Amino acid sequence: MWFPMLRRPIQDKANTTNNSHMSNMYDKKLNKKLQHNINVFKDIFNQDDTIITRQLENQLDNSVRCCIVFLDGIVNNEIVNENIIEPIVKNQFINYQNNTIDTLRSQVILSNNIEKVSDIEKLVEAILNGDTVLLLEGSDEALIISSKGWQTRPVGNPPSEVILRGPREGFTESLMINLTLIRRRLKTPDLKFTFRTLGARSRTKAAICYLDGLVNEKILQELLKRLEDINMDGILDTGYIQEMIKDAPHSPFQTIGNTERPDVVAAKLLEGRIALVLDGTPFALTLPYVFIEYFQVNEDYYNNFFYSSINRLIRLLGFIITISAPAVYVALATFHQELIPSPLLLSISAARYGVPFPTIFEALLLLFVFEVLRETGLRIIPNIGQTTSTVGALVLGQAAVEASLVSAPIIIVVAITGITDLLIPQLKGASIIIRFSLLLISSFLGLYGYIFGILFWMIHLFGIRSFGIPYMLNFNSFNPQDLKDTFIRAPWWYMQYRPKFIAANNYNRKANSKGK
Repeated sequence: MWFPMLRRPIQDKANTTNNSHMSNMYDKKLNKKLQHNINVFKDIFNQDDTIITRQLENQLDNSVRCCIVFLDGIVNNEIVNENIIEPIVKNQFINYQNNTIDTLRSQVILSNNIEKVSDIEKLVEAILNGDTVLLLEGSDEALIISSKGWQTRPVGNPPSEVILRGPREGFTESLMINLTLIRRRLKTPDLKFTFRTLGARSRTKAAICYLDGLVNEKILQELLKRLEDINMDGILDTGYIQEMIKDAPHSPFQTIGNTERPDVVAAKLLEGRIALVLDGTPFALTLPYVFIEYFQVNEDYYNNFFYSSINRLIRLLGFIITISAPAVYVALATFHQELIPSPLLLSISAARYGVPFPTIFEALLLLFVFEVLRETGLRIIPNIGQTTSTVGALVLGQAAVEASLVSAPIIIVVAITGITDLLIPQLKGASIIIRFSLLLISSFLGLYGYIFGILFWMIHLFGIRSFGIPYMLNFNSFNPQDLKDTFIRAPWWYMQYRPKFIAANNYNRKANSKGK
């Protein structure tokens, strides 16, 4: 199999019942009786007081009878009143002889997006998406008229990816606004948007974005296949999809990236990657996703390459420190005191004098308290969160040392661990798991345990793939072109090629005479 992956059962008996209920609902048909068609929608939206059915007649010929159906609160009332109701009621040229639904669509209703449909499921989906359905006496078809009008959050600086230099725009919860933000950056007909509807009940609209000619067709087809396999009642965030379609589902590492920034999505698309944007969430998915992307920030590409390279090395070093510091300290203090300089060893011994607990217990206790403080700071309002963090870090730490519950050196080790952990927030979950696993094994086997632990995680990382692409892409290469955007960020004039495994069809980054 080209994409080896561990699949879990995603079917359940409840879904079978739900799908059967919805199937019966959509078995209803439209006919040429207006009242029958109105009753069809009233039955489907039974006990829903937000459904509006407004019957209309033409002022000059009351044989022209229509009914508009929409949900209150999610349509633009000005569009409904001025572009649909008023033209039908006041039009002087429609009558019973020429009141076909085609006449209404082409000569009466003022809208830039009208579709003639007879499928009940599609009509219901349009109503739920904020469009208006127009039913006409004598027609077994209906018109879907674009009239979406709910409030959306303005485009602003994304809070999870704050930068000093670069665009200040972030995605919102509106799918079409997000697609527009991407389109503004890639003004080429090669940019394609393919829509899918996910979730049997949520009916959430998703857009798959890619650049034709750059995208790897095998990866694109595999993504579409995995999306087809999703069988859930509701998809409320891209996190649902990320977990359902990722490779290595039991790994703490992400094999699908996420971002709130349209400039990041545009840059990934230019490398031949694929983005998935979901209605109702500001987080877009990007794939394939490789390990080094954790350490790449969009600001790296806007600043001088020397400065960006230093920052990237700091992030890599920070990751090594945050997973290793507690384990190495416990191993040295417990098993390998001979490796510690004598003055430092005497200082540590003096600091630990009177502490009743072993070093491993001190480390586990403080790391647990640190995680509790961090989670508390995230879950409460910002001002109180800052106070809680300050009180926890200063007051509790100092009090614990004075009470001889823990020693001062372990406070320093945990503080360094916590600060370096903040350098790569997207690696938070994996860092915690690796840190605790290394700490536990080091408490039994010393530095040998630490080395065994590192080897285990390295073997794990080199065994992962993201949609067929090695997760540690280019980490085992000595070709300067392969390493140009890994540990450091090479200058733009040197980055002539895209990642060749991802943009297999066209990995020359320079535009040719056709702009491709």
